[in-house]
Amino acid sequence: MFPVHRYRRLRKNETIRRMVRETSISPDDFIHPLFVTFGKGVRKEISSMPGCYQESVDEIVKNAKEIHSLGIPSIILFGIPEHKDELGSGAYDENGVVQDAVKAVKDAVPDLYVITDVCMCEYTSHGHCGLIEKGVVDNDKTLKLLAMEALSHVRAGADMVAPSDMMDGRISAIRAALDGEGFANIPIMSYAVKYASAFYGPFREAAESTPQFGDRRSYQMDPANRREAAKEVALDIAEGADIVMVKPALSYLDIISDIKASYGVPLAAYNVSGEYSLVKAAGKMGWIDESRVMMEILLSIKRAGADLILTYFAKDAAKILVG
Repeated sequence: MFPVHRYRRLRKNETIRRMVRETSISPDDFIHPLFVTFGKGVRKEISSMPGCYQESVDEIVKNAKEIHSLGIPSIILFGIPEHKDELGSGAYDENGVVQDAVKAVKDAVPDLYVITDVCMCEYTSHGHCGLIEKGVVDNDKTLKLLAMEALSHVRAGADMVAPSDMMDGRISAIRAALDGEGFANIPIMSYAVKYASAFYGPFREAAESTPQFGDRRSYQMDPANRREAAKEVALDIAEGADIVMVKPALSYLDIISDIKASYGVPLAAYNVSGEYSLVKAAGKMGWIDESRVMMEILLSIKRAGADLILTYFAKDAAKILVG
């Protein structure tokens, strides 16, 4: 007997497919990463990330206005300082590039939700995510600097801080610093699950943050580990994280699904630079339909369980979604 259930009935045309679709995405899901640098009138395209730029504060404001006009609710700022040093002092400089960008964006586009990346790697001369002692990153001494950086961002007007360094205890240190300065209502989005991934290559060009020696495998997670991700998330939630993140996204959809199923906090996923650049390169060569692949990737991240997606595709995807 031929099957009674013919699932093709609900695939007949786009209208019925849209009506029964299980997962949907919208511009509300996106956080757009931006790279702010020193100077004025600077808009330098990142060679490995077509369509992405290092931008001075005035150009960041223009970009922020466009992002807001597309219905994208949020940006996350990464800074490229004019000078770097061993202590990454530009990270917590009250007049640093990120701090200045936060002030300018909040003044020009007050309804745009501004998140700041809290890490040291863009600001240190050695390119690592913390203070170096005897050739290794000193976890505990780095915590004070991260707290200082987060406070400087919030004083400038940041709506949320997002520590990405993977130092143990940094959520607790930042939460205590914020609360102690009267910023108890500022949320923390933790890069709780950040793998030591080869997909970060283009970002390191964009943020000028390539380590000058060694690598980051002593503090970022081993890509082979699944159960460890749950431990990291549990610790960060206990320390006060309001949102947790999995990074990268596309190669770690199983981790996104695991975390979504186990924890009752909002979950972000970072569609990282290498994932973006692969699509851009293949699209340029004509090997794929770039727009369709972009949307399929974003849908897969949402389907896996992400509530928020940090993605360089945000503007392109929003233009498709809003027509």
